[in-house]
Amino acid sequence: MSYAVSASLQAAVYAALQADSALNALVGDDIFDALPLGALPAIYVSLGPETVREAADGDGGGAWHDFIVSVVTDNAGFQGAKDAAGAISDVLDGAALTLSRGRLVGLWFRKARADRRSGGARRIDLTFRARVEDN
Repeated sequence: MSYAVSASLQAAVYAALQADSALNALVGDDIFDALPLGALPAIYVSLGPETVREAADGDGGGAWHDFIVSVVTDNAGFQGAKDAAGAISDVLDGAALTLSRGRLVGLWFRKARADRRSGGARRIDLTFRARVEDN
C-alpha cells in the first residue's frame, strides 16, 4: 500500500471543484481545504476526512481512498446546500482527474448524509471513493 498519492488526489479534487463554473455560481470561491479564520460564509464547501485502504496488486502500490466533501450553510432550508451538493457530485462522480503523482483509476460517488446542526446550520457530507495507483 502507498499513502503517497493522497496529497496529489486531494489537490486534484480541490482544483476540479474550484474550476467548476456551476459550483462557483452557487458558492463563489468559498471552497476550502482548510477553513479560514474568522467568520465563515453563508454557504461553503470543505474537503473533509479521508480513510485509505490498501489495494496493491502485482503491478505496484495502490489504494482505495474514501473521502468526504461537505457543504455547510446557515441559510434556511436545504435547497441551496442540495444544489451545491449536486454540482459537486456532477464534478467528481466518474471524473478523470490528472494527478501530479500516481494515477487515478476511478472516482465514484458512494453516499451522502444531510443533517441539521445545532444553531440551525445545515450540512451535507458527500462520500466519494477513489482508486489510485502509485507507479
